[in-house]
Amino acid sequence: MNQIDTAAIVRGLDPADWVQIKLLRSLPPEKRIIPAMRAQAFAMSTFKLALKSRYPELSDSELNMKVLRHLTTVRMPEE
Repeated sequence: MNQIDTAAIVRGLDPADWVQIKLLRSLPPEKRIIPAMRAQAFAMSTFKLALKSRYPELSDSELNMKVLRHLTTVRMPEE
């Protein structure tokens, strides 16, 4: 992400976002990671639900692989 992208993100933050950032910064690192992990799990489950509606014929394991394929930086070959 370049500096212009970062500045655009910062300008787009609401006051509530700044409160959340301040609260998270006050937490020790071992407690700060918990909300991040919850947010990641929420994003992954939301994405999986979207895939499920798009590909109803796929099994849970096939959907999980599609989620991982989309969200990981390591590119996995299509089967």
